[in-house]
Amino acid sequence: MTIKNTLLFVLCFTAFSQSTFAQKKKSLPPEFSIKKTETEAHMRFLAADELLGRRTGEQGNLVAARYIAEQFRKLGVKSVTASTGNNAYYQAVPFEKLGAVASGEIVADAVTLKNGTDWILMSGDAMDVTAPLVYAGYGLENAEKGWNDYKDLDVKGKIVLVQSGTPDVQTPSEIIASSTEKRKVAIEKGAIAVIELFNAPMPWNMVNRYFTGEKIGLAPENVSAKTIPHAWVNGKEADITRALRAVKEVRFKTSGRKSQKVNSYNVVGLIEGSDPKLKDEYILLTAHYDHVGVGKQGGQAYTPEDSIFNGARDNAFGVVGLLAAAESFSKLPPKRSVLIVALTAEEVGLLGSQYYAAHPLLPLNKCIFNINSDGAGYNDTTIVAVMGLNRTGAKAEMETASKAFGLGIFADPSPEQGLFDRSDNVSFAKKGIPAPTFTPGFREFNGDIMKNYHQVSDNPETIDFNYLLKFSQAYTYAARLIADMAKAPQWIAGDKYEEAAKKLYGK
Repeated sequence: MTIKNTLLFVLCFTAFSQSTFAQKKKSLPPEFSIKKTETEAHMRFLAADELLGRRTGEQGNLVAARYIAEQFRKLGVKSVTASTGNNAYYQAVPFEKLGAVASGEIVADAVTLKNGTDWILMSGDAMDVTAPLVYAGYGLENAEKGWNDYKDLDVKGKIVLVQSGTPDVQTPSEIIASSTEKRKVAIEKGAIAVIELFNAPMPWNMVNRYFTGEKIGLAPENVSAKTIPHAWVNGKEADITRALRAVKEVRFKTSGRKSQKVNSYNVVGLIEGSDPKLKDEYILLTAHYDHVGVGKQGGQAYTPEDSIFNGARDNAFGVVGLLAAAESFSKLPPKRSVLIVALTAEEVGLLGSQYYAAHPLLPLNKCIFNINSDGAGYNDTTIVAVMGLNRTGAKAEMETASKAFGLGIFADPSPEQGLFDRSDNVSFAKKGIPAPTFTPGFREFNGDIMKNYHQVSDNPETIDFNYLLKFSQAYTYAARLIADMAKAPQWIAGDKYEEAAKKLYGK
């Protein structure tokens, strides 16, 4: 080969290589081109002091919802709510805000339980009555699960004593969620008050501190305006439990808790899929945008210089992932549709997701998968952590997505914490939808994680913005790969949510 021909060959080969590289680069989906300046800007806004900790139902929470909705509007994301105009992306979630606990006592023979020490009034008006006490198990009815705790019981005009949680689950979130249902059933049965023996795996002093202040819960549905006093009693104290189980009559005296109706919103947007055969199915992406507020609302230490719990890690981090996904999928939709829901009220008991799961805007049986994003913090920027990685049928896709951005993946850190059932994903898992939580990197709960968790120090200045970008890209790419799967992922055989899936999907 002559020098001239050699030079021509090199030039042609170089041009071909550059062309091939350009084609490969061009074929990458949009999440590979997200800019750090964009994810950083989202974080700096959502976790800014001006949003005052994004507490559910307060102004900063509403500003965060507006910001997310306007990002959807800017990107051309479709609305699926019944709202129009400024509220086009809002699903209104009705709440009841209760004032702080006042005074009262429960007297069981010679034992007097002090309000604010031995028990907490969770809801209800003032009352001073001595009445029969009837034990009703968990205080629940569910024909499908065979729960019928009021069978052969007459509780009309009486006070009902119940256990906390359900026969299935005793996690803090389930205790909170089921507590409202217990009160609803008691009202329907004609009871005049409920005493619940609280026995969650968490210290009573923490429960006492957290719930004696202002409290937010879902407004009761399908119940008359009538309300009854509902007390949580420290069921960890054997003397208290024995006293209440032994007596047939108690005096229940309380000054009540004032209540008012408050609105907050789930923010919902849809990107329709590109495959006509698959677009009726969808993948659900969720992250909660609320946090714990300012000062005493946060429940942790603060100073006059800094009293705002900004919630950068928990959970502006996850919401940035949602916005990255909205941007990428609006440019290049996957085969299946993508429903993006920024959830409110996670911090007060997973209430936004609980409400959405009970009032879905698209049929849940068309939802093949939920990737929730939430976190307490991170201390390893080389990985993402996934609660439910090995349970929910899309391990390979999430591993591939993480690896594409130089990240490893770690399954179910700190198993003793039961983290799978402590975030919004569980509201959808209970319905049968495979629903892992995609979390910033950590392997165990330790001082590094807890350093900023629900602390005033959790602000944007402490965030690794390079890692935020990679995390958001990996989250989005994982969603794309799962949305493009030929066959919908499923729970592993024998998982505790497998039966719910069979019911939901008719399999």
